[in-house]
Amino acid sequence: MPSKQILLVEDNPDLLELTRGALLSGGADSQIVSVRDGQQALDYLWACGAHHGRDASEQPALVILDMHLPCLSGLQVLERLREHPLTAMVPVVMLTSSREPDDVRACYRSGANGYVAKPLAFAQYRQKVTALRDFWLGANETVPCL
Repeated sequence: MPSKQILLVEDNPDLLELTRGALLSGGADSQIVSVRDGQQALDYLWACGAHHGRDASEQPALVILDMHLPCLSGLQVLERLREHPLTAMVPVVMLTSSREPDDVRACYRSGANGYVAKPLAFAQYRQKVTALRDFWLGANETVPCL
């Protein structure tokens, strides 16, 4: 089975590396592409800006999106993804420090496929990210891009 791609959108360099490590743990065969702000995420997914020329018909199997990002918030990115036919069906999981019920509701109303609050403890963080990867890249069935 070919490796599945994950787009990781995280502006904190420490959490970016921690998350990448968890996603690649256990010999996982995943390609991780990371960007640090909301506009970069849209540019990557829609193959424009710095990512002009990328084949936009090849979308990631999963987007892991922080809520609190520079340029565009994770929620704004999510809303724009759901409005665009190219990315409307791409699975998006919010991985964020917020545990506010209003944030959770807003993400699900905007089309998030999942919402994971970042645990403070390293071991729990790694466990949650690994479980997230295993479900979305292993058990979940995705639809091909339009």
